[in-house]
Amino acid sequence: MEKKTIEAFNIQNNSINIDYKNIDFLKKFISSDGKIIPSRRSGLSCKQHRKLTKAIKRARAINLLHFINKEN
Repeated sequence: MEKKTIEAFNIQNNSINIDYKNIDFLKKFISSDGKIIPSRRSGLSCKQHRKLTKAIKRARAINLLHFINKEN
């Protein structure tokens, strides 16, 4: 079974800002179990993945994101 990878975003060109307020963008990097997708599947660099992880955790702490993904 082939694992689904995230589409390549223009993060390298800095056109998309990784921010805890950008909920729609952050949801793309959360699995159906509510876990953060690893960088090897998302295609992000280590630095970008650390920023993404911090943004997701901040959004969860102030209840912008659920700890469990309720869409699936």
